[in-house]
Amino acid sequence: MERVSRAAAQQASGGSKVGRHARWRSSVRRLVTAVATAIGIAALTLGTLPGAAEASGGPAAVSASAVSTVATGYGHTCSIRSDDTLWCWGSNYSGELGDGTTTNRTSPVRVGDAATWAGIDAGTSYACATRTDGTLWCWGSNYRGQLGDGTTTNRTTPVRVGTATTWAGVSAGDSHTCATRTDGTLWCWGFNRFAQLGIGTDPYYATAPVQVGTATTWASVTTGFAHTCAVRTDGTLWCWGNNTDGQLGLGDLSYRATPTQVGTTTTWTGVAAGYAFACAVRAEGTLWCWGENGYGQLGVSGTHQTTPIRVGTATTWSGVRAGFDTACALRTDGTLWCWGNNSAGQLDDGTTAHRYAPTRIGAAATWANDFAVSYHICAYRPDGSLRCWGNNANGQLGDTTTRRPFR
Repeated sequence: MERVSRAAAQQASGGSKVGRHARWRSSVRRLVTAVATAIGIAALTLGTLPGAAEASGGPAAVSASAVSTVATGYGHTCSIRSDDTLWCWGSNYSGELGDGTTTNRTSPVRVGDAATWAGIDAGTSYACATRTDGTLWCWGSNYRGQLGDGTTTNRTTPVRVGTATTWAGVSAGDSHTCATRTDGTLWCWGFNRFAQLGIGTDPYYATAPVQVGTATTWASVTTGFAHTCAVRTDGTLWCWGNNTDGQLGLGDLSYRATPTQVGTTTTWTGVAAGYAFACAVRAEGTLWCWGENGYGQLGVSGTHQTTPIRVGTATTWSGVRAGFDTACALRTDGTLWCWGNNSAGQLDDGTTAHRYAPTRIGAAATWANDFAVSYHICAYRPDGSLRCWGNNANGQLGDTTTRRPFR
């Protein structure tokens, strides 16, 4: 899921491998579905946790330069408050809450004593965040070097990534991470089995940031399970890595080891990568998705798509986020819409039926410009309140419980 810091907003004013990958994916999804059927659905209000200052002007467009202060991993959530403090809750098996323990939390706990956090993103079992001084910090699972600290050691508190003070935005995937700097360069690290780092097929994984090519026009980046997509300042869209379900949008199923342009359109404003799919918005307000569609995560009926396919006819889409097999998008009227996998009630429609078309979240037209998508979803309102719904097996909704009653 694309995640960009305040600094960025200001700056912008293989066969056998595939088989094992597919089996892993199938087993994980069966587990998630089994867990999800045991929990219910309801929206949760956490009070004025994050971003009240940024959201006070009402719903705004989510684009490549949006500020993100909430992030959802597989079973954990992190949020930055309006006082720039950082708080996390939910699963903590690998230290992904950053509080120095591996104890699950059913309500928010503060991460350290810093009050200079700017933007954040969560991977499956880890998280990375930028500070107002341009430094980048990561914590949690690190078995493939995704924390970028030169090791493969899990961290229960934030560790700094290198010495650079020019980090602009970061995106955390399953086990690889990519980030942009204020000079427009792009850097990736972590697992590279499917060339998701964009630097070729070697090394197998990188424990420290490696620059992707020499371009200095990267605006934003998003990481999926084993693929990556990014937008450049000229409005072009580029993807690379695993492509077994067409998630690169290039018209075929062949992986790419380096960034490859998606079509010839130059009006892309933001992109979000899910597990094996991606969705993006264009400047004219249209929404497009491609890749796997087993749960309806493309927002259309049918099988997987190897090139971008338009979602409906609306021209008021302002931003999109994706996680695992679910996607959500905001419209310019402040309404929030989600579609795809609904096994954990993450579509908040009172059912666990998957949806192949955007489904409106409640009746509110006051959603702010930041939200995060996983098997649970969290989104802001303009008053600074944070609302979460969906899977709560690990306390990731932050309501002090691990259960969800139907509302």
